[in-house]
Amino acid sequence: MEEAVPLKKENGKTVMVALFQSQENIVGEVVIEPIHGKKVEHNGIKIELLGQIELYFDRGNFYDFTSLVRELDVPGELYERKTYPFEFSTVEMPYESYNGVNVRLRYILKVTISRNYVSNIVEYQDFVVRNYTPPPSINNSIKVVDKLIRKDIFPLKLNYTSMEVGIEDCLHIEFEYSKSKYHLKDVIVGKIYFLLVRIKLKNMELEIRRRESTGSGPNTYVETETLAKFELMDGAPVRDGPGISLTRATSNAFAGESIPIRLFLSPYELTPTYRNINNKFSVKYYLNLVLVDEEDRRYFKQQEITVYRLLESS
Repeated sequence: MEEAVPLKKENGKTVMVALFQSQENIVGEVVIEPIHGKKVEHNGIKIELLGQIELYFDRGNFYDFTSLVRELDVPGELYERKTYPFEFSTVEMPYESYNGVNVRLRYILKVTISRNYVSNIVEYQDFVVRNYTPPPSINNSIKVVDKLIRKDIFPLKLNYTSMEVGIEDCLHIEFEYSKSKYHLKDVIVGKIYFLLVRIKLKNMELEIRRRESTGSGPNTYVETETLAKFELMDGAPVRDGPGISLTRATSNAFAGESIPIRLFLSPYELTPTYRNINNKFSVKYYLNLVLVDEEDRRYFKQQEITVYRLLESS
């Protein structure tokens, strides 16, 4: 029996539906039972397997990227309950189910009883597709040595191997993450090194952000969600004996102190990274480092990471 997973419907209710992955066989039965004492005349019965993308700025128009059909019955009449077995073999389902801010990708089974003179009888059944990825053969660490920027200043050019973080020779930090690709239940491990601090810091946070982009050209819509905030520090780091104190500090120039990062991803509702799905949408994830000084000025730096779905071993 296939696994069942929760799916949130448009009406806000959550239902349990079947879970599949690409290349699986989708096998089942359609049961039709006329109301007692009545017959159903029809011009044929069919079942379709559809993969659809709906952009919410174009709501109601579905883009089918997968469409398969099986004829279940020829024209005739139904007087009593009848069961129709069906099978879609090794179905290519390249994209995962996704329900975002401005876009929805869904898979459905659609049964149609065609009729004359009156409207057809149509029923839908959703199911979810998740596709798994093996661990990447190359997973480079991220080392960032660059200038941190204020939100009212344009971003500095990002180099893949290093960035510098600093504010007019007042704040220089280096931060590094152990890798650049993470599975959905992974742990982000890293460290932040303070090279120079000459401003009064109030706190520092690490955010996980999801950026969803839909459409193209003038009809491009970008939505950014902050999924998690992880407080790294409350107050500027200062020397305090042999270690590091995280209490609020006066301006202080120093080097060599560090703060570890260990952020578990499993509590958050992440999806894999999706890149240009059927030329309709993309979903990307970023680690956003935010520092706030005592005048509430915010400084930040973003780093894109790749998220993938790892097949869990039983």
